Amino acid sequence: MFDVASAPGDIGQRAQLHLARGSSRTARTRAPLRVLTFLNSFAPGGVERIAARLHAAWTAAGVDAHMVVADASIAPPIALQALSQIHHRPRARGITRFAALLRGMPAIIARQRPDVLFCAGNTYTSLAVALKLTLGSACPPIVVKISNDLVRADMSPPLRYFYRRWLRIQGRHLDHFVGMAPAMRGEIARLIGVPQNRISVIADPALADADLRRLAAARDAVVRARPGRHYLAVGRLAPQKNFALLLEAFARIAKPDDTLRILGEGPERRALEAQAARLGIAGSVYMPGHVDPLDGWLAEADAFVLSSDYEGVPAVVIEALAAGLPIIATDCCCSMADLLGHGTLGHLVPTGDAVALAEAMMTIPPDSATTAAARRTAAATFTIESATDKYLGLMRMLAAARAAETAIDTPRSDPVPSRAT
Repeated sequence: MFDVASAPGDIGQRAQLHLARGSSRTARTRAPLRVLTFLNSFAPGGVERIAARLHAAWTAAGVDAHMVVADASIAPPIALQALSQIHHRPRARGITRFAALLRGMPAIIARQRPDVLFCAGNTYTSLAVALKLTLGSACPPIVVKISNDLVRADMSPPLRYFYRRWLRIQGRHLDHFVGMAPAMRGEIARLIGVPQNRISVIADPALADADLRRLAAARDAVVRARPGRHYLAVGRLAPQKNFALLLEAFARIAKPDDTLRILGEGPERRALEAQAARLGIAGSVYMPGHVDPLDGWLAEADAFVLSSDYEGVPAVVIEALAAGLPIIATDCCCSMADLLGHGTLGHLVPTGDAVALAEAMMTIPPDSATTAAARRTAAATFTIESATDKYLGLMRMLAAARAAETAIDTPRSDPVPSRAT
């Protein structure tokens, strides 16, 4: 649990001041923490899935947690309480969802008076900044989970220049940033431009303890005695995931009995299918669409392959670790080396290098009980049980600091005692 007394800098001092006041505000301080999370929808994606997990865990911990979505036409991945849609009809994509949330959120914030807003990933920082500018001092503190790589080497230099300026805008307006692995702390400080007392590191809660046990048991129960090498990839069929690179690498080393399964759906399906046909591997590549859960697929595969150009801490890599599966991944974020134990838990290759990826895929290490156990131990860091209290400790600290600021800025209205006569 985050200790307010040890919180760094002015935030911790103001929180302590507020908690020591013991005034009429005590009743509000003792009320359940109020947290409001906003999402576009529950379209398949790691950010939304983890946001749902956190919301459910906070509710179970006694927090007054509420979640607002622009489009509730897609069911959440788990049953959720206090979930509402911003409009009665599902909204369209992109800017229309953004506009719907920006139009509806101020009234919800005024009515519910949340202590903290939770921004579940980089996708939602534009809305978070817009809310800060719209509401001004009436906007609650915003906690931002950094869900993606900030370097964005995939961008052209001009686009990257404007993206860096955008990151600095976030740093000026948003309150606190959460990295998902220790290596992200320096990147957040350098690129977003915020001091260390506005950065926390909380391991990405991709799994629950029960998931760890289930994924390991599923793989241990399978006998993988069949010809060929069987590769598994998971993710949205979008440019960021660079499945085109994976197809090129697979085509370089594929033998007649080898297979590649890519689980996911997205706008690049037709292009990827056409590429597989041109490369002569269409008969060995299977794209069954979005699949959940992944237990059976991770249990059957000989190796998991990540070909992304940029990521945060990919939840599916953590699931592969939990299963004990050999992993081959591009160096797509500052955290990937740590996640793969600097080569002891998986094989790391440069982004965009089809030759290096192919060579790594060709040399899958043999299954080892010791290595599988080490992978599963690494995955156990990334659980919802571990992250829940850390997030709530951080949010309580921010709420206390905001209440302290409000108390300092509000003139006292206590009656002046009359002189004794």
